[in-house]
Amino acid sequence: MPVRIIGIDPGSNVTGWGIIDRDGSRLIHVAHGQIRASGRKPIEDRLVEIYDALEAVLREHVPVHAGVELPFVSENPQTAIVLGHARGAAVLALARAGVMLASYPPATVKQAITGSGKAEKAQVQLMVKTLLNLRERPPADAADALAVAICHAFRLRQ
Repeated sequence: MPVRIIGIDPGSNVTGWGIIDRDGSRLIHVAHGQIRASGRKPIEDRLVEIYDALEAVLREHVPVHAGVELPFVSENPQTAIVLGHARGAAVLALARAGVMLASYPPATVKQAITGSGKAEKAQVQLMVKTLLNLRERPPADAADALAVAICHAFRLRQ
């Protein structure tokens, strides 16, 4: 029986999401997208946009598991705090939907997808396209989210 997994790449302006089914060793693309929160709005309004959009995605696709990328530690503490807020909105939406959650550092995701924890975004996009048999590369944020979902699928023991 397939297991539905959502991957989330949180961002304060663009949050990527991607949904796959894992059926045995097969990975099947279900959907992906990006939530674009208006950068001109205050952070609290953007967090509501992220939460509401993810809640709609969760209602539509009903994943059982989730992988969420941990924020890259920035030299700018303010950036790290804002990314943490965006991640918090995503984690809250998942928790309220009862989705089992795991978190992954960016290097772990890249290692699982490309074999290198230092892979560039284009490499991640290409491997996601290949692993999910997509016609074209997904946008960067959605590709990152699909990569998180794939990484989580590789780690699941079901």
